[in-house]
Amino acid sequence: MAKGFNGFPGGGNMQALLQQAQKMQRDMQVAQAHAEAFEAEGSVGGGAVKIKVNGKYEVLAVEIKPEAVDPSSVDLLQDMVKSAANEAIAKIRSNTDAALSKVTGGMSIPGLS
Repeated sequence: MAKGFNGFPGGGNMQALLQQAQKMQRDMQVAQAHAEAFEAEGSVGGGAVKIKVNGKYEVLAVEIKPEAVDPSSVDLLQDMVKSAANEAIAKIRSNTDAALSKVTGGMSIPGLS
């Protein structure tokens, strides 16, 4: 078997591998930027509580309709806000995972999502 670069078979392809890795890194940066720019909304109670979150997991807006505010059921409102936030965050996570999966070909890379 022929020896390549530093004794590794096929080592002449090292430059191609390096270029491929650099392209993947650029693609990952673009995908991450798109994921961070994505916005999602979580809505519960027939739209009584809505929360908008961006791809950086920052809450951008909270909308609570007046009919959702009942002093005797603050616990319900708190649960609705939590549920709306969790729904929006789940959408962001799904979008980010899909964007990064396109770049990595579905390969799981620790620390990326």
